[in-house]
Amino acid sequence: MRRGILYARLAAALFGASTPFAKALSGSVHPVVLAGLLYAGSGVGLAIVQLLRMSIAADAQRIAWPARREWGWLAAAIVVGGVVGPVLLMAGLAKTAASTAALLLNLEAVLTALLAWFLFRESFDRRIAIGMAAIVAGGVVLSAGPGTRGDASGGALLVAAACLCWAIDNNLTRKAATSDAIVVAGCKGLAAGATNLVIGAGLGAALPDVASIAEAAAIGFLGYGLSLVLFVLALRHLGAARTGAYFAIAPFVGGALAVAFLGDRVTAQLVVAGALMAIGVWLHVSERHEHEHAHEAMTHTHAHRHDAHHRHPHDFPWDGTEPHTHPHGHDALVHAHPHFPDVHHRHRHG
Repeated sequence: MRRGILYARLAAALFGASTPFAKALSGSVHPVVLAGLLYAGSGVGLAIVQLLRMSIAADAQRIAWPARREWGWLAAAIVVGGVVGPVLLMAGLAKTAASTAALLLNLEAVLTALLAWFLFRESFDRRIAIGMAAIVAGGVVLSAGPGTRGDASGGALLVAAACLCWAIDNNLTRKAATSDAIVVAGCKGLAAGATNLVIGAGLGAALPDVASIAEAAAIGFLGYGLSLVLFVLALRHLGAARTGAYFAIAPFVGGALAVAFLGDRVTAQLVVAGALMAIGVWLHVSERHEHEHAHEAMTHTHAHRHDAHHRHPHDFPWDGTEPHTHPHGHDALVHAHPHFPDVHHRHRHG
């Protein structure tokens, strides 16, 4: 559980940190092209990392490629979140004030949690719901300000629709979270990057100079690619709703870095948002969910250690290195211990 929380926090920190640096490029690069370069930097960078891993991976550390069914979930996530979502956002931004759009983007965490809880049946209780509300309230406070009042225009609805796409994306990606995180994140980056660059070319937008392309690619690799890898790992340990809640602190991280390195002022909004988010994170971190639960027999592949859920023999020579990756089975089991809705605890509650 602690590992999953760490992954989610690091993912939020990297994505939040990328915002001030990407903003510095936004004045000279068309927004659709910039989005394409950020995603492409993510996808290409992770593809290079994956090729290097494949050339040096040992037999006991094989890469967990998505299973046939997981490729379906991942493909759907790429289409909805990597293709449709960015297009809707760009269309909405063309008709909506940036401040209004920033406020609306907080809907992603809320919609992710609602879909996870009520459609995909993730467990939650009052404590987690209050924590989510506090984190999202912090995001609302942070993005509110002069000019944030916007009418419920078609542009606002398009931005909200983009948030719904990313919420669906987060929950669909959870279905493939046992697969290798670099494969999942790299596929999404390549698809979204190519789509946005094609749209940008169709709009007649020109590519920036080589230095700006390199800068955008570097920001994309760290703030989108590595961040998404960590997000997928967090999904594996925490489920979609809790991962989305931790990731919602990203705007605060971006605001704090803007103060520290770009000379922005410390505002009452930043202080209040930080306090609300700290309360929400504490409610989540201090959660203790424990009850007797049943595990159905299953077989899957993912990187694992030989913990209470992985007491299995090996049919290949193993030198004791952990974590390692190979297809393995789980026998039916009934026991009780603290747990989150990770890949081994997607059970219903009475």
